[in-house]
Amino acid sequence: MADNQTTVVSPVAAVPITGAQPERQVLQARKTPKNLAAGPLHTDQGKTSIADTVVQKISGIAAREVPGVHAMGNAARRAFDQITERIPGSQTNASGGVSVEKGEKQTAIDVTIDVEYGASIVEVSNNIRRNIISAVERTTGLEVIEVNVTVSDVHLPTDDDNTNAEDSNQTRTSSTGKELE
Repeated sequence: MADNQTTVVSPVAAVPITGAQPERQVLQARKTPKNLAAGPLHTDQGKTSIADTVVQKISGIAAREVPGVHAMGNAARRAFDQITERIPGSQTNASGGVSVEKGEKQTAIDVTIDVEYGASIVEVSNNIRRNIISAVERTTGLEVIEVNVTVSDVHLPTDDDNTNAEDSNQTRTSSTGKELE
């Protein structure tokens, strides 16, 4: 039995402890030339820092460009955005529905969307990933390691009709139901 323990322990002891890096970082190190090991944002002339909100905005704009995306964010986020858009002088929130985890060289992005009824969720999600990765990597130099897409709702064509009917009824009737002129 002691022989079995020796054989089990022996291979483990032979593995050097190097503070193993995640596989993504190892692959990135192989792809990166030695003179650019610090990345495109870190050069001999200085360092460029990019705020999380920059990556959020770029990602949000890139996601909205994809056909089949009706809206960004969950229902609460969209309601808040509708209220703030009515305030004079307010700006449109391009980063709504996007969250970002960013390091010095890499970023991971989460996007929440509503899709149009009839659109293929698989195709829309793949197009969102492709568009976001392309836009973020091209504009920031950060490597996008993942884009997670959450579909929170499907927008039906009748949703617009119901909203318009409710709005028109509210403008023509009082709270007691009497018609207004």
